[in-house]
Amino acid sequence: MLRITSLNVNGIRSAFRKGLADWLADARPDIVCLQEIKIQDGDLADDLRHPDSLTGHFHHAEKKGYSGVGLYLRRPADTVTEGMDCPEFDAEGRILRADWPGLTVISAYLPSGSSGDERQTAKYRFLDHFETWMEGLMREHRDSGREFVICGDWNIAHKEIDLKNWKGNLKNSGFLPEERAWLSKVLDEHGWVDVYRRLHPDATGEAYTWWSNRGQAWAKNVGWRIDYHIATPGIAARARAASIHREPRFSDHAPLTIDYEWS
Repeated sequence: MLRITSLNVNGIRSAFRKGLADWLADARPDIVCLQEIKIQDGDLADDLRHPDSLTGHFHHAEKKGYSGVGLYLRRPADTVTEGMDCPEFDAEGRILRADWPGLTVISAYLPSGSSGDERQTAKYRFLDHFETWMEGLMREHRDSGREFVICGDWNIAHKEIDLKNWKGNLKNSGFLPEERAWLSKVLDEHGWVDVYRRLHPDATGEAYTWWSNRGQAWAKNVGWRIDYHIATPGIAARARAASIHREPRFSDHAPLTIDYEWS
């Protein structure tokens, strides 16, 4: 069994202060996809690089204290590659790819547009480039049989079932019609699979992975499902169990773990 966890840590040092290392030792994931690590390479202490005998790989944002993604691997990868050949967003540290024979796992952190029109426009630019990049991955899958799992914070709730207050968020970034249509296109036209939804098609409140720090969103479970495993059909069909770990809390996101039948 292959256990893959995705978590937006909202600062890797903060998450470790809140007990992430102990949780990793208990949960024993084989691969951990991290987003929003908010750290530079020179600031990564050994305990952050290698928790629980995992080997860390990181793609840092050029801007200090911003964005960044990482991978913790229990088995060494053949190759680890940063970015998606897009200078604007590669500078923000948003994509990290690890390859093994027949399998690729990617940690992805898609932009948020909630800070204003400029970032929303940038988010749409990212989605355009990311869609083209994903089309290339799907061609690779079809040509070679390689399976892909893209884990991360996608900053989009796909359908009404994916957030508590959907009526009140119809005009807000993360639930805009254009964003939701883009994700529908990725799934319905390009052939990718939302693995959690495949396993739990009707899950509502228990499916949320992010809660605003405003008000009592956490206490009242006013959440969003914006963290995903998006996979090629072959490995998606091998998913056997999914869990969202709400306690203990390491950030405003919860870890999403999926077990795949894979040797």
